[in-house]
Amino acid sequence: MAVKVLMTWDIASERDQEYFEFIIGEFIPGVQKLGLQPAEAWATIYGSYPQIQVGLVANDLSQVRQVLDSSDWTALQDKLFDYVKNFSYKVVPARGGFQF
Repeated sequence: MAVKVLMTWDIASERDQEYFEFIIGEFIPGVQKLGLQPAEAWATIYGSYPQIQVGLVANDLSQVRQVLDSSDWTALQDKLFDYVKNFSYKVVPARGGFQF
């Protein structure tokens, strides 16, 4: 069964430009190389919710475990942490539409 990795975070203050360059230039290609497919990205405009939510799709739970346990994921995540704060993630069964 397909699963999603749902990640949320806030962009660190005054890092917006560098953040977007990293996301487009390294993060998205990096997760694709690891076998996860970006499915959605949401930005919070109003309210006290995480600023960014990203959904990555995998074929099954074992694929997600393999990716999240890899040194390549750790390196990519560590780079992401240079640009974000309040990071969290969860793995859920994939379904259509918005998932939080």
